[in-house]
Amino acid sequence: MSNYIKKRTIPLSEPEISGNEWKYIKECLDTGWVSSVGAYVEKFEQMVAQYLGVKFAVAVVNGTSALHLGLFACGVVENDEVIVPSLTFIAPVNVVKYCGANPVFMDCDETLCIDVDKVSQFIHSYCEQRSCGYTYNKYTGRRVKAIIPVHVFGHPAEMDNLIRLCIDRNIDIIEDATESLGSEYKGKKTGTFGKVGCFSFNGNKLITTGGGGMVVTDDNQLAEKVRHLSTQAKRDSIEYYHDDIGYNYRLTNIQAAMGVAQMERIDAFIKIKRDNAALYKELLSDIDEVSLLWEKDFVKSNFWFYTIKTSKHHKNNLIDFLLSKYVYVRPIWKLIHTLPMYKNEIIYNIDKSIDAYECCINLPCSVGISDNEINFVVENIKEYFMLVS
Repeated sequence: MSNYIKKRTIPLSEPEISGNEWKYIKECLDTGWVSSVGAYVEKFEQMVAQYLGVKFAVAVVNGTSALHLGLFACGVVENDEVIVPSLTFIAPVNVVKYCGANPVFMDCDETLCIDVDKVSQFIHSYCEQRSCGYTYNKYTGRRVKAIIPVHVFGHPAEMDNLIRLCIDRNIDIIEDATESLGSEYKGKKTGTFGKVGCFSFNGNKLITTGGGGMVVTDDNQLAEKVRHLSTQAKRDSIEYYHDDIGYNYRLTNIQAAMGVAQMERIDAFIKIKRDNAALYKELLSDIDEVSLLWEKDFVKSNFWFYTIKTSKHHKNNLIDFLLSKYVYVRPIWKLIHTLPMYKNEIIYNIDKSIDAYECCINLPCSVGISDNEINFVVENIKEYFMLVS
């Protein structure tokens, strides 16, 4: 192993910018189309919609704003309940509060995605469907309006049973596909199963616009509502006439130009991600103390993040050891229901999420990571367990 590799910092996830990004952004600068009006915004929306196979896509400033507008457009209002995973990035929970609604925290399954069986148990045991057609929590009296399944680290959640349950109980699915662009569930792209799907193009995502997001749907009225609200609900193109409380959520032309360049290479990025996952799996296979979380047979993950599971007694020490070698790893998210602002919300039978938090670590996963660097990461994992054995 070269000294260069040993001394080099291996980041957790950095963007791959080696296509037409400079060319398209320079065009924006040269022509002066730098804000939220410009040809690249519409082109980026069209490329994402076509790639996913949906009718409408609306570009926004980040994944959080996409989730917020998705909930709002679907009619989530104050005192509603929205079922969310406790094991997730905090954004899909915060947006529930933005709408004045209340999260109901749910456990994960072995893929780290929301446990659909427990969702079903909660709905059938603690809720009732009233004559108005909506489902209500029998104990709080609040309407259960929506659920936000998150495709964690790129692995699709179990959608078939969830869809059947939500159709039966008139519960909207707002799909958090912010980590799973390009992933597939039984041959269909994530983000296309719910009433709306939401994506993120943050700097660490599979493709990036620096900061950006997208709301996708097949419902024209929903798409128009999201687009309208994202542009301050301005109704007239000349007069400053606003007919609702809107938001300044539109993506800029410069960011969209970068997104277009990134989308041109998405299939190549996913192939690299999947090839690197296979290499990690092969190299880690002879370490008894570690297992790499893998995809189910009926899904195709984009493997946005590679996640290993070890003993809770080793997790923090292994993280510290790898960081000391300039290998940037991280623990997965603290469970949202344990955070101070959410500790009094409803939780339902959470145990597997606790185990996951105590045992899981994210490994370096940049599109540009080399085979030598992956070997170096695994060599240091092996070294740690040799030292503690």
